[in-house]
Amino acid sequence: MIKNTCPQCESELSWKDQGYFCDYCQQGVTKTAFCPDCSEQLEKLQACGSASYFCHYCNELKSKSRVKIVFSKAEG
Repeated sequence: MIKNTCPQCESELSWKDQGYFCDYCQQGVTKTAFCPDCSEQLEKLQACGSASYFCHYCNELKSKSRVKIVFSKAEG
């Protein structure tokens, strides 16, 4: 299971205002998924309570257990 931790201080992230937030650093954090095969950014598809990821470069669905998740400081 992917652990949702701050990229700066490694504290556990909370969910606030429709996004991830680090209470320790007082900053928003974005979660981005990348293709395990070509390293392109993936599109998250959500339907019926289930999430899948689609790679436009490979033109195929990717298993959420294989995707590379990166947390980064939110811009703005």
